[in-house]
Amino acid sequence: MAHKKSLEALNFTLKDLRRNNNIFGGLMILLAGDFRQTLPVIPRGTPADELNACLKASPLWNNVKTLSLTTNMRVQLQNDQSAAQFSKQLLAVGNGKVPVDATSGLITLTNDFCRFVDSQLALIENVFKNNSENYQNYAWLSQRAILAAKNNDV
Repeated sequence: MAHKKSLEALNFTLKDLRRNNNIFGGLMILLAGDFRQTLPVIPRGTPADELNACLKASPLWNNVKTLSLTTNMRVQLQNDQSAAQFSKQLLAVGNGKVPVDATSGLITLTNDFCRFVDSQLALIENVFKNNSENYQNYAWLSQRAILAAKNNDV
């Protein structure tokens, strides 16, 4: 996500270039993304600094019209019931519908949410089974990924 100051600068620039005092010089700007997943990166910043840098903290946000997608096309086109269930569970987590433990502040994932493993090596083995035979098969590799929150974990 871009820092709110970048969009505010774009707003001022377009107003000036187009000699139009409407927001973004009267142009419609389309932004895409999920505000739950993408926060601006503030080097050595606190969580408060990250939230303050978001577009939602800008005066421009009052002029934003939010549209939401309603159909998960990947799930619908593949007609995969397990993918549909996972999609619903993931949305429940993202929307804060999963109960939070009052003492730890953590959520508990159900056993059918995903496969749990005991170690990093077990995770790699689970995702990349038969890697020595398939490492040159790009179709096979493109269906596998391990996501990590930090580069150090990678």
